[in-house]
Amino acid sequence: MYNQKRVVIDAVKPQINCGEFFIKRVVNEVINIDANVLVDGHDVIAASVLFKHEKAKKWEEVRMQLIENDEWKASFTVAKQGFYAYKVQGWVDYALNWQHGIERKIEDGQHVKSELLEGISYLEPLLKKVKGKDKNYLEKCIEFFSQDKHYDKAINEAQSERLHSIFYTYPEKVLVNETKELQVYVDRKKARFSTWYEFFPRSTSEKESVHGTFKDCERLLPRVADMGFDTLYFPPIHPIGEINRKGKNNTTEAKDGDVGSAWGIGSKDGGHKTIHPQLGSVADFKRLVKKAKDLGVEVAMDYALQAAPDHPWVTEHPEWFKWRPDGTVQYAENPPKKYQDILPIYWESKDYKNLWNECLDTMLYWVDCGINVFRVDNPHTKPYYFWNWLISEVKKKHSDVIFLAEAFTKPKVMQRLAKEGYSQSYTYFTWRNTKHELIEYMTELTQTDQREYMRPNFWPNTPDINPYHLQGANESKYIQRYALAGTLSSNIGIYGPVFEQQIDAAIPGKEEYYMSEKFQVCHYDWFKENKLTLLITRINAIRHQNEALQQTNDIRFCDVNNENLMAFYKWNHDRSNELLIIISLDHHYPQRGSVQLPLKELAVNQGHPITVSDLVTGNSYTWYEEWNFVELHPALPFHIFKISK
Repeated sequence: MYNQKRVVIDAVKPQINCGEFFIKRVVNEVINIDANVLVDGHDVIAASVLFKHEKAKKWEEVRMQLIENDEWKASFTVAKQGFYAYKVQGWVDYALNWQHGIERKIEDGQHVKSELLEGISYLEPLLKKVKGKDKNYLEKCIEFFSQDKHYDKAINEAQSERLHSIFYTYPEKVLVNETKELQVYVDRKKARFSTWYEFFPRSTSEKESVHGTFKDCERLLPRVADMGFDTLYFPPIHPIGEINRKGKNNTTEAKDGDVGSAWGIGSKDGGHKTIHPQLGSVADFKRLVKKAKDLGVEVAMDYALQAAPDHPWVTEHPEWFKWRPDGTVQYAENPPKKYQDILPIYWESKDYKNLWNECLDTMLYWVDCGINVFRVDNPHTKPYYFWNWLISEVKKKHSDVIFLAEAFTKPKVMQRLAKEGYSQSYTYFTWRNTKHELIEYMTELTQTDQREYMRPNFWPNTPDINPYHLQGANESKYIQRYALAGTLSSNIGIYGPVFEQQIDAAIPGKEEYYMSEKFQVCHYDWFKENKLTLLITRINAIRHQNEALQQTNDIRFCDVNNENLMAFYKWNHDRSNELLIIISLDHHYPQRGSVQLPLKELAVNQGHPITVSDLVTGNSYTWYEEWNFVELHPALPFHIFKISK
């Protein structure tokens, strides 16, 4: 294939899997583009980034700047939700190349009459592009370049910044080369910054051993909002199967009155588009969703694609399940866990199109009920291409919808789900406990290409996971874990009442709660306050007040001469909000040490006074040195310092 283009464009970043998947941003975020742009020989070249929203007709352009070693950079801001396309262009800029050449010859004392006449060929095409004073200026230049009597004026103007600016602003792109189009999907801000609180609606009754309702949930909404949570997540609210229903503590035989697992979805009362009759009606649910929204809280639903043995799908669509020779369906398993009350969907069914459409219709039903946030249960056990299709179909009409992938599984599986379109992802934070583990994991999430497509959501606990480090832990450990989650990641969540009341009884040898709420109705003193609830509320308020904590990727760890202390610097885009966070990882004993300030990032020299104000206690300190002493106690094992320079 013949190709006369001379400029080569290589190594464009960011892009995922050579452009197979889109990168992710939220509204008003900046995309920094890097590319290698080079040409044979020594001609002057230029490069641009072109970008446009999917509904725009024209491309916008921003010029790239040469950094060094043929590496070029540019950035643009995404202002709307939806898809943007972007690409890199490169070309030999013959006009600037001419100007550069004539400058060198003039500096060498050469007579450049011929070069001036050549320059006219670069000026004349611009007369059609410029107006007013610039047009008059170019006409004068043409006159000077063409007449010997104006030679001195001609060589002055040939080297002028004004002419350079016109050439730069109105380039003639000859034999322009460009990359293929790449994509970025732009979400609303909540995809990047959210604070989740999880509870089971059936455990909200004021009376012990009584099944809660949506009306009971309404009573708790002001508390959730006052604590600073903006997302209230409910485990499945659908009818629960009666066949093979689980008993308390995950026993295989339910006794009279046992409510079963909320994830054993479907019974004679209905399936995924039905509400458990003891919780209330669809009207009750919609009213709850609206009242939550009035308080600044969005209700998030669980989207679990599985069925109890008595789910209507089993009889209405038997082809959606894989039947064994004995007429049964193998129940779901995740060894060593067994789910006798759940039948897995058969995704290789010949009737898969109707299955997919029903799954989509189910989600759209709840979107129509006012739900724009979904926590998706076990997405890694369903086909990746199904998720890409479903998320894309939902986003076409409902761009506000956010998907959280509940996939505590292999790293590459979690990454693939994020690439397929999930807005947020559960993470390994739940188990990362030491300084080395936390820094290593944060570095992976924020310094590799994962930062372009995987938005982590840090949960200290979930109904499925009672981590060993919380079993028997004191209050300081719970405070430490929430402070870590709330400052390291912009998306966080807790399985609320169990975490804040430090309920930690576990099945011996397992990271599972003993007498788990997954299998029974629990009763809580919902308005109980302790130091942990007060600090959760304060941390949430600080997160909402400081943009540096409303993003995850801009973080730099600082050296501390104590392995029990971890320090890191976070900032917002324009560095108008800068924080220094120091957390003790010892929940039993005081720890002290010296923290090295990131002076280069702070753009200050040693000796320049820096004031750090603790956003929890209100105490302030002025530091002059690069290394500064800190001491933390288990009673309050963290500082969130706001930096003033």
